[in-house]
Amino acid sequence: MSLNLNTLKAGKGIAKARKRVGRGNASGHGTYSCRGLKGQKSRSGVSGLKRLGMKQMLLSTPKKRGFKSRYPYNQVVNLEQINEKFKQAQTVSPASLRKAGLIAKIKLPVKILGKGELKISGLIFANVLISKSAEEQIKKNNGVIKI
Repeated sequence: MSLNLNTLKAGKGIAKARKRVGRGNASGHGTYSCRGLKGQKSRSGVSGLKRLGMKQMLLSTPKKRGFKSRYPYNQVVNLEQINEKFKQAQTVSPASLRKAGLIAKIKLPVKILGKGELKISGLIFANVLISKSAEEQIKKNNGVIKI
């Protein structure tokens, strides 16, 4: 026997017999034929998908919980970290902070916070946001703030 499309047969046990309902009470699916008692879905000629449409799609799609702001978060750098990575009269900018390994991306905003005490004098801060406490320490150490 040759192997052709017309001689192919499904393997044993692959095709499952459909549920035959409405064949008497002895079958286990008699009387109401698995449709319950009354109501629109128990009647003949009514599609089971009637009036579900958009609501069904909304209910079945997974929802993403929580809130995600469309504005970027500031990358935070503290004064104590600047003490370790910078020397006197250097410029502290997003590019120099990235080079020093203190921030991940140049394009996201950077904010200098006043944790720790600034020990280096004459630093130039350019294109970074600065907190009030950090600004006081920078001015105390003769630092320059450029916006």
